Amino acid sequence: MWRDETKKIQIGNVWIGGGNPVAIQSMTNTKTEDVDATVAQILELEKAGCEIIRCAVPTMEAALALAKIKERIHIPLVADIHFDYRLAIAAIENGADKIRINPGNIGDESRVQAVVDKAKEYQVPIRVGVNSGSLEKPLVERYGGVTAEGLVESALDKVHMIERMGYDNLVVSIKSSDVMMCVRAHELIAKECPYPLHVGITESGTLLAGNIKSSIGLGLILNQGIGDTIRVSLTGEPVEEIKSAKLILKTLGLRKGGIEVVSCPTCGRTKIDLIGLANQVEQMVADIPLDIKVAVMGCVVNGPGEAKEADIGIAGGIGEGLLIKKGKIVKKVKEDQLLETLRQELLHWNE
Repeated sequence: MWRDETKKIQIGNVWIGGGNPVAIQSMTNTKTEDVDATVAQILELEKAGCEIIRCAVPTMEAALALAKIKERIHIPLVADIHFDYRLAIAAIENGADKIRINPGNIGDESRVQAVVDKAKEYQVPIRVGVNSGSLEKPLVERYGGVTAEGLVESALDKVHMIERMGYDNLVVSIKSSDVMMCVRAHELIAKECPYPLHVGITESGTLLAGNIKSSIGLGLILNQGIGDTIRVSLTGEPVEEIKSAKLILKTLGLRKGGIEVVSCPTCGRTKIDLIGLANQVEQMVADIPLDIKVAVMGCVVNGPGEAKEADIGIAGGIGEGLLIKKGKIVKKVKEDQLLETLRQELLHWNE
């Protein structure tokens, strides 16, 4: 099922699937038992644009903490459960808006049934998650290794099991650190699964490697009309995941709003600290609610022409710079006034 054809699922105050916008998700890296630290991180993520947040629930103390966390945040809270079905039940009872389980490591079907019964009682969606690292041995043997086909079969087996238990309030995720395997798996499961898909490249790596792998993988999947929620998994601060996810969606035309900053790669003509200036501009515009393109160029020779597709831009020279709109020079300013000149223009953009 493509994005506009999947079943609609409600997670707290957010609807996914059935043509709803792709939602951005992240996961806390605090100890969930530390309510204050976890809430502080979630509020920071909310400000950055996170729309669904997941917390690890490895202990009963963490499950019980969800109730206190839920009281202080404004986005849906997902409980990430492994191994102990009792933690899933407790998480639901303490306010989780969705639970993430791998039925394969929860235990026998009676334990999965207990979780499903509790989810049904509270009308809490279950995200059925399968990772390449935990693919069952019989499937690995059948397919001659970990493959996209094996991942899809594993996920669908678990989906069908929960359906037989009388529940279809489901979200599905199949993840791999192998980008092209992950892409292929999503292409296959989209043809057979009516439920919303949560998309991500698991264990993608550090800020650099993780962004590249996630951008390629998510771009290939989302551009085919597949995927309803996304997470850019990075080894780093979770807020970086939100920045990357927003940019991926915006680049694909799946989200509007927010200023897009473009900048030239620098060359021998560059006479200013363009790298520093571009980073300052990107940071400055992060909270300005305009849907425009801002260019930051390194020289006054080619700057105006290269910036003509941007709504507004600045170009630097020796001791002076230019303010540019739609490729036309509108003002010369001193180099040290470039940033403030741009800021004032943006703050009064709609006047």
